[in-house]
Amino acid sequence: QTIHHPSHQVQINKVYLHPLPVRIWHWLNALGFLLLIVTGFQIRYVDLFGLMSFEAAVKLHNWVGFGVIANWFLWLFYYMASDKVTNYHPDLDAKDFFDRYFRQVQYYAWGIFTGAERPHRVHPHDKFNPMQKLTYQFIMFISAPVTFLSGLMMWDVQRFAGLIEIAGGIRVVNTIHVFMFILFVFFIIIHAYMGFLGSKPSSHFKEMFTGYEEPHV
Repeated sequence: QTIHHPSHQVQINKVYLHPLPVRIWHWLNALGFLLLIVTGFQIRYVDLFGLMSFEAAVKLHNWVGFGVIANWFLWLFYYMASDKVTNYHPDLDAKDFFDRYFRQVQYYAWGIFTGAERPHRVHPHDKFNPMQKLTYQFIMFISAPVTFLSGLMMWDVQRFAGLIEIAGGIRVVNTIHVFMFILFVFFIIIHAYMGFLGSKPSSHFKEMFTGYEEPHV
């Protein structure tokens, strides 16, 4: 799809980056994690927040947790079964990949504030820049599974007693789960901030509804 920009009298391509299944998954996942954060705070600081009872917070936290786990498996199946899995692939040339990684770091550190050109041009099969690829791989393949597993162990201590013992006890498991909780809170804050760094502050958010990248003009 193309649009005509009157000030430049040129044709600007709009790239279809986010298929409908990805957009549905994204917003379900966002809602799920926000609910987990809210109920997690309620469980941890029961006397500070009065949104719901402790028992209601635990039940909602558990059910939403199972929903987020199921959503993760849908994400994994979709990308493993489609040609879009290339979005998460780092370059085979490690030197080139990390050269581009540090150029992206420089862009986010100061280039974006001085009008520098984006070092990574998105494509439907390569929409993530090197920083995003490593970050999303860490979040989706390490942080999320660790969070799910530690949550499951605390959900049914007796069933997972052997695994809890291997991990070092229930306090260790709880500490890991809380640490993952803190990590995801920071990730969501940074993720939301990065959402404002499109061609317009609303661009990246609109893209996750329409599927099309907002053109940089």
